[in-house]
Amino acid sequence: MSGGYETDTVTRLETNLDDLSPEITGAVMENLFAAGALDVWFTPIQMKKSRPAVQLSLLCDEAHIETLSEIIFRETSAFGLRVEKVIRLKLQRRFEQVLTEFGEVTIKLGFKGDELLQIAPEFESCRAVSKTSGQPLRAIYAAALAAFPGS
Repeated sequence: MSGGYETDTVTRLETNLDDLSPEITGAVMENLFAAGALDVWFTPIQMKKSRPAVQLSLLCDEAHIETLSEIIFRETSAFGLRVEKVIRLKLQRRFEQVLTEFGEVTIKLGFKGDELLQIAPEFESCRAVSKTSGQPLRAIYAAALAAFPGS
């Protein structure tokens, strides 16, 4: 099934929320990431009685299920959670530094075996260089990609 990609198994937690203030969703997302969530996202959905709502979804390691569930039950209007094991296919990741005219930037490389498939500047690294150089974030991204050999 892996086709040469790395794999792992993670847990997806989900709940539908039709009565939660949008201001709270951002704070909940931050708290979930801080408590060990691998990814968190909200999807707009339509619930019964034509109510607009969001579906809160997150991925986590098994060790974080209890802590993250507790945050969701305490900080949202959720009365229940769906819990599902999912298998992820992943590229092998490697981080390198590239020197741009604005400063040093970290880039993430994604490999399938020995084949390079993805090159992506790391957001936080680009943001830091943007802040210190005064240049727009998109200029830092472009410079980091151009600085990687062969791109």
